[in-house]
Amino acid sequence: MDGEGPQTLCDLCLAQELADQLLQMMATKGMLNDVTVGIFRNSEKLRLRSASIRYCKVSAKAFRLALCPHRLLELDASWVPGGLTGADVILGLASNPDCRASLQMLALNGLSLNLGSPEKDGGVCVGFSSLEGLKTLHLVNTDLTDDILEDICSLPRLETLDISCSSVSELNALLKCKNTLRSLIAHRLYRLDTSPVRLLFIFAQLHALRHLDFSNNHFANDDSESRVDGDETVRQLLEAGPQILPSLLSLDISGRKTINDSALRGFVESRSGLVFLGLLATGLSSSPVLSSHENLKVTGEANEKQLWEALRRYRERECFVKEALIHLYHLTTDTDKPQPDMLKLVVEAMQSHPESPHVHLLATACVFNLTTRDLAEVMPVRLMSATVTQLLHAMETFPNIQQVQSNCLMALCNDYLLQNVPFDRYLAAMLVIKWLSNHEEPTLQRIAVAVISVLVAKISIEETALLSNDMSFMKQLLTVVQQKAMLGVVDPTLKFALSALWNLTDETPTAARNFIECQGLELYKEVLESYYSETTIQQKVLGLLNNIAEVEELQSDLMDEDLLEHILSLLQDSQMVVGVRYFAGGILAQLASRAEAWTLDHALRRTVLEQLHESITTWPHLEQEMVSYRSFRPFCSLLQTCQPSGVQLWAVWAIHLVCRQNASYYIHMLTKEGLTELLKALDTHPDTHSDVKRVSQSIVLMVQEQQTPCEVANSQTEPGKS
Repeated sequence: MDGEGPQTLCDLCLAQELADQLLQMMATKGMLNDVTVGIFRNSEKLRLRSASIRYCKVSAKAFRLALCPHRLLELDASWVPGGLTGADVILGLASNPDCRASLQMLALNGLSLNLGSPEKDGGVCVGFSSLEGLKTLHLVNTDLTDDILEDICSLPRLETLDISCSSVSELNALLKCKNTLRSLIAHRLYRLDTSPVRLLFIFAQLHALRHLDFSNNHFANDDSESRVDGDETVRQLLEAGPQILPSLLSLDISGRKTINDSALRGFVESRSGLVFLGLLATGLSSSPVLSSHENLKVTGEANEKQLWEALRRYRERECFVKEALIHLYHLTTDTDKPQPDMLKLVVEAMQSHPESPHVHLLATACVFNLTTRDLAEVMPVRLMSATVTQLLHAMETFPNIQQVQSNCLMALCNDYLLQNVPFDRYLAAMLVIKWLSNHEEPTLQRIAVAVISVLVAKISIEETALLSNDMSFMKQLLTVVQQKAMLGVVDPTLKFALSALWNLTDETPTAARNFIECQGLELYKEVLESYYSETTIQQKVLGLLNNIAEVEELQSDLMDEDLLEHILSLLQDSQMVVGVRYFAGGILAQLASRAEAWTLDHALRRTVLEQLHESITTWPHLEQEMVSYRSFRPFCSLLQTCQPSGVQLWAVWAIHLVCRQNASYYIHMLTKEGLTELLKALDTHPDTHSDVKRVSQSIVLMVQEQQTPCEVANSQTEPGKS
């Protein structure tokens, strides 16, 4: 064994695959920039082979210093913002002799090439032809010129070329690589000025060609000679027979609207080896000839299989994404079949076009169709998480597009999704309340308030506090309650708003204080009286008043004799459901527990304490869940041995209720927060009322039943004693 010990990880060369994955991860998560890309400058310790800086803001200097020293096989520098040009990339790569020979794939989509005619710089050619190992080149949406294309086509190993949406005017240069070019992608060449006869002649000379994409943007409303000539070229190609491009296995003519069915039929029947046909937005995807070729993959709108293929292949093409989504929406309106693969493609379409309102309008509608009812429950959780993240992005990016907002709200209003899928619930709550503040359409208002009520219950106490700092959040929910109360209606919107306010103030003193400052207390007093016979409304109102009563510095705001006498009457009413009496008792127990803070008549406090004890002893056991707690902290002061029995009895009854209904969760909470010791102290104290002792003992027994034998033994043995 080496006496100096093993080498540290820093001394070892990071595996090439891991270096590639690290760069990819940094790029995907938006962490890659001029500073962070610097870790790849040491090409001995971090050896890159496949590098992607797609969409990352990396300058020409940082690119040259960090990536060009590597012996790269693949580089994707598409859509890099901040001024990096194709010339910068080529000059940098050409400066490394190893890279000039090794690089096989280069993608510069969306960049300004900024290249003149290829020149010599100290004996080094700085055009694309200097990268003599290139086999695949993607130049979508670039200022590609005819001269640069001439240079590109002189590459000796060029097999795949994508010049879609570029500004080339003629394709004669392709004849220079006619023996090597296997795949030509030439979607929407809007400046092409070549006759159909000449184009067909050029295509016919590409002897090695297996895949030809000569599709067009059908949304462009383009009646130019270029489009007309392109359509005519496709027609002639289809009718020319297999002697033209005999090796062709794949043809994409999506968006070419003037092609007839007979030409398509003749082409398909004469090409037995055909594996793919692009027919989206041609009107031909329902052609009978396709049904007899089961293994032929087709992009079109005739069925979901064709649409899936379209979304998969055309992810970067907004025109085709929109077309596919339009038809997908109609095909999935009443679907009851889970389609996770389709949903994944819809989400990827949104990710690929983050600023496109048209894509998001259609995609969010499709998301709703694909996840509505029970469909979300059978989708992979990670996929649903990504889906919700994209919905929130849509809400944030397009706040003024009503239909996008509506689609997102309807998709979010899914109980499984809101309860079980990981996503940024705080952001979601802020976006939904922002929408609610500007809209009052009844159906969507109900959906928005329902979503908020669940979100507020699921976020952390820290996030709840952040929400409560925004007074507009509280005011908007109170406005909804006030609107409904003025009409005297009992509907889901009112109930959801009351639930949201209840959850918002739970163990959040700031929110409780803001509630009072927004005149919420006055409103709730009115609701308590006017909705006396509506027990569900009463419980939600009293639940929030419980939250206020738990905050010592706010208890004085509840010291209103009329209010407390009304609450006391609810506690005493034997005809009232236990839920209402329970929450009424909680308010009174908290306020009566601090004799020094009681500012009303002391006779009222004595009555409260007596009625608390008397009423609680008559309450039946409840089977259905009535309340949930984030913690038992508000109970600690109520369980002190010095407290009146009515206060203690309400606290132990409440703890016993939730522990019996969800033992594993609440008994762990009891033990963690130290309440088991308080209960034991009550049980052993000579002045504790027998009713309180009985319930306390029952809770302690439940705790012991949940514990392991070792935990029980440890809890019964004092430290240092046997």
